[in-house]
Amino acid sequence: MNAPLAHLRILDLSRILAGPWATQLLADLGAEVIKIERTGTGDDTRSWGPPFIINPDPAQHDPGMSAYFTCTNRGKHSLAIDFTQPQGAQRVRELVANSDVVVENFKVGGLAKYGLDYENLRVIKPDLVYCSITGFGQTGPYAQRSGYDFLIQGMGGLMSVTGQPEGTPGGEPMKVGVAVNDLFTGLYATVAILAALTQRDRSGQGQYIDLALLDVQVATLANQAANYLASGQAPGRLGNAHPNICPYQAFQTADDYLILAVGNDGQFRRLCELAGHAALADDPQFSTNQARVEHREQLVPQLQHWFRQQPRDWWLERLAQVGVPCGPINTIDQVFADPQVIARGLRIETHLADGTPVTMVGNPIRFADTPLTASAPPPLLNQPVDDT
Repeated sequence: MNAPLAHLRILDLSRILAGPWATQLLADLGAEVIKIERTGTGDDTRSWGPPFIINPDPAQHDPGMSAYFTCTNRGKHSLAIDFTQPQGAQRVRELVANSDVVVENFKVGGLAKYGLDYENLRVIKPDLVYCSITGFGQTGPYAQRSGYDFLIQGMGGLMSVTGQPEGTPGGEPMKVGVAVNDLFTGLYATVAILAALTQRDRSGQGQYIDLALLDVQVATLANQAANYLASGQAPGRLGNAHPNICPYQAFQTADDYLILAVGNDGQFRRLCELAGHAALADDPQFSTNQARVEHREQLVPQLQHWFRQQPRDWWLERLAQVGVPCGPINTIDQVFADPQVIARGLRIETHLADGTPVTMVGNPIRFADTPLTASAPPPLLNQPVDDT
């Protein structure tokens, strides 16, 4: 009961990743989250495998539980309700009467025919916060289209700045290896919900939230969008290089790659001194970040030559000693073996309700006075909910 959001109940009508990511975070923060799933099959991602935590059993119409499902549904309850039927829709409305927030990601207008849209539910619960997540939002010429992360990464410009440069080997637009647009959308949804709840506390009124994956993708183009808006020039793909900072990329050493992230002129000077080329830091072509960005084609080959002279760990140790940001490019198994990751408790071992062991990633938020207990497992399909 000491958790920050222990006083809230969230009704989760969302599926796949963006909506469930938001409601999982709310659950981690202490809210009671009731996930409404399709009878028989549940959330689509229960069957998105292998790998599986529980293998599907088609003979028993059991979707099982994929590893994917566990990444975004911990700490929730599950109710299997067919709300396309009148009695199912009525059951959801009964739950809404005792809930604070509804999160859904159906197509625009998709829930209105069941009486589960905001306008109908606010009659039952005037102070309800209702968050709709769609690909393109509730308005505009694309409003009726479906949207998925990969599609939105392309349409929203992210793939145009991700991947190797045009004309180089492998130089094609590339998606990010994790569905970052869904994850960002889930985070924006969480922020919006908490803001709406704060407003409700002052006004007594609920609020409708219209959140679109495309909007979020455009908003999170960050410096790349700002670069275009300031210059009128659309940025392209630079591989691992940074459009505004240099050197800030991966380099091949004698035996492996490392990441170098020089963020200021002092760090660049210390890099040059370590490499035995201190004079380069005084060269007008390289002495400032602006100059280094403008002359990156002359600078980067020189740095690459330096780094090839010693193995990766030699560089990592000595760069760290002189305060130049650097790091390895870890595989995911190496990530979970990293002593810092272990020390921060980012790997969680727990069990499903039927005793099946499951390993999950912990929540990164660290509260000093009300520590999160983000170790509750994801629910089995239609796992009973108390007091609903």
